[in-house]
Amino acid sequence: MGFVKAFEEFVACVSRAASPADLGEAVANMANRLGCDYFALTHHADPLASPGTTIRLHNYPERWVDYFDRHGLAACDPIHRASQQTALGFAWRSVPEMIPLTPADHHILALAADHGIGEGFTMPAHVPGEITGSCSFVTSYGRPLLRRHLPLAQLAGAVAFEGARRVWQVRPLPVRKARLTDRQRDCLIWAARGKGDWEAGIILGISEETVAQHVSAACKRYGVRKRTSLIILALFDGTISFADIARR
Repeated sequence: MGFVKAFEEFVACVSRAASPADLGEAVANMANRLGCDYFALTHHADPLASPGTTIRLHNYPERWVDYFDRHGLAACDPIHRASQQTALGFAWRSVPEMIPLTPADHHILALAADHGIGEGFTMPAHVPGEITGSCSFVTSYGRPLLRRHLPLAQLAGAVAFEGARRVWQVRPLPVRKARLTDRQRDCLIWAARGKGDWEAGIILGISEETVAQHVSAACKRYGVRKRTSLIILALFDGTISFADIARR
């Protein structure tokens, strides 16, 4: 079957899916068409913490899923972390070029292989206001990933995750109105860059006490007490960006 025909049929199947079971059947069929044995549609979050709203659909070996969950690997999984570095799909063999792998990462990948997980291709899903997620198509251990199928895997992965958002009725968080004043935002950015109140005050031309007051006011607007929480929430809703923090 041709590339375009296969994709059109998959889109139609996903569009008709009215339940996780329907969607799972459609994605499993696409995985087989791609020469893969497994698939995983998931948010990169602990599914046990919010099972009703966290997307999770897969056909991985049960032993591996049990180990993955018991050890809380959703947040630290190297494939999930690599997904943060790109908007395009990627083959797992490229992960060492995308993020620095720690000994723990190598251990996770080796354990996955021991449980029958082979090569994979992951399509990241980045939706503003939502937890990041992905769709992965994976071979069993020892079976090669067919690179000629990766363009179709990229398109199918994007469609599959959007289908999961519909089935799970995931909605982005309401867009917040601007919470911070320009000066509060400036102080927050310098705090995120690791500057203390005195240093930020020198840079901004205001007193150390004024910087502290601006940051404290920003915390109150977000309903948090710690600067770390403030920075995370401001990054999450777009008030500041990673580019703001990294810029020198």
